[in-house]
Amino acid sequence: MRLTASGIRDGVLPTKVELLSSMHSGFVRTAVILGFVVAAIASSTSLKPEALSSVRVDFDTFIDEMRLRFSADRVGAAERWQVLMAEVAGGSPEDQLERVNNFFHRELRYKVDQQLYGQKDYWASPLETLGHGLGDCEDWAIATYITLRHLGVSDDQLRLIYVRARMGGARSDITQAHMVLGYYPSPQSEPVILDSLISTVLPASERTDLAPVFSFNSRGLWVGQGPAAASGSPTARLSLWREVLVRMQEEGIKLQ
Repeated sequence: MRLTASGIRDGVLPTKVELLSSMHSGFVRTAVILGFVVAAIASSTSLKPEALSSVRVDFDTFIDEMRLRFSADRVGAAERWQVLMAEVAGGSPEDQLERVNNFFHRELRYKVDQQLYGQKDYWASPLETLGHGLGDCEDWAIATYITLRHLGVSDDQLRLIYVRARMGGARSDITQAHMVLGYYPSPQSEPVILDSLISTVLPASERTDLAPVFSFNSRGLWVGQGPAAASGSPTARLSLWREVLVRMQEEGIKLQ
């Protein structure tokens, strides 16, 4: 995947650790529903990777890889994923979102990267996530994104969104870095949010606990501007995304 960074000045994607340790007032100002809407991100910097026009799972290869690398019961998880895809193919977007969301809430349990992969921040492929039956918010969001892309949902309608999630109620000042998936019925519409933290798909207006920080898909990366941005190469922070896309292709997920 080739990336261009013309027009970028000092903005880079913060790491999860940086998000956890820094709460700049600029992030707080984005904690309104319009912060999720494409029109409200117009002032952000956009990096344009080469777009993925299609995503298709070769289930023969995927299941063979699952059998080779994981246990027999995890092959069952891959087969259930295949059944889900077949059942919801051609369905309404609303039905697809609900069914895919419910599937991953059933199949996956939370576990941090350090315990699972021995790294502070690791983005797992769907094979790794389903193979372990475990993952964190990024793993959950990436698997959900790939599933919906396979089902024919346009990349223009999906964004992986890094947010700061407020924990412990409306008055809490405790936040943590978190990733969700946003589905946009149209470019200017309010998205609905698919989230590993809660099992209900909700419009962004009902997720006042989330403050969006940056978002991306295969077509672009939108970075909110602000004086708290770290220095360095903006493309460097895309390495985790590039790496997981490479692993996916080796595991039977065809990206074009």
